[in-house]
Amino acid sequence: MSGIELYQEKIFENIKSINEHGEEFWYARDLQKVLGYKEWRNFRLVIDKAKTACVNSQNEPFDHFVDVNKMVSIGSSADREVEDIILSRYACYLIVQNGDPRKEVIALGQTYFAVKTRQQEIIDNYDSLSEEQKRLAVRGELKNHNKSLAEAANRAGVKTSLEYSIFQNHGYMGLYGGLKAKDIHKNKKLKKSQKILDYMGSTELAANLFRATQTDDKLRRENIKGKGKANKTHFVVGKKVRETIEELGGTMPEDLPTPKKSTRQIESDQKKKKKLESKK
Repeated sequence: MSGIELYQEKIFENIKSINEHGEEFWYARDLQKVLGYKEWRNFRLVIDKAKTACVNSQNEPFDHFVDVNKMVSIGSSADREVEDIILSRYACYLIVQNGDPRKEVIALGQTYFAVKTRQQEIIDNYDSLSEEQKRLAVRGELKNHNKSLAEAANRAGVKTSLEYSIFQNHGYMGLYGGLKAKDIHKNKKLKKSQKILDYMGSTELAANLFRATQTDDKLRRENIKGKGKANKTHFVVGKKVRETIEELGGTMPEDLPTPKKSTRQIESDQKKKKKLESKK
């Protein structure tokens, strides 16, 4: 993950809240500060534009913009009540779309909330996707999370490319019952240039996505330091995912079928199809 991508993630993730239903939301006053609006009244104008856009897109504003009051400190141990608004991810997306385009942070926000909104759309519509579409969706998620995992591993002390390969192998060994990346590659009968993640079905990709996200979270949450501890963490998480699959009566990842087409081939085919359709 690049410095800009990481910065973009953190500034909006740091002000995110989760409600009792596990749904994420943002407070408007927190977003106001991050987006560089000094005056609440000026930011309210942007919110009003976003509400209008919400209506125009045939969505109900009350589902995405909820007025609340909260207490804030004004110094000398004194508090006062101020108005605020609870915002959904979609509300935030509309706000940054209607924000001051001259602000660099607005551009970052547009990218962040567009990506997050698209990810949620994929999750909501996952069951209706074809196997190829599922593979592309999960492979894309895994690609993004592997960047974050690499950054977390680096912070833990995994520095060189060789060290990272060893770190990744520990995750695979936990998930695949002792198999390393080269063993999985061999089992799939792939050519040297072909990547194992590109030749996984949606179920196998989902298991690897869970391994990556949970390892990333554990490394950061527990502030794990040292290559050895990072490797052990990746192995333990991978093994736990494997045990969960077994408990649920699922097929072990190494026994799942290898698709004939890679995700890259599927992407290429889709691009060609779109190009042909646009010429009609």
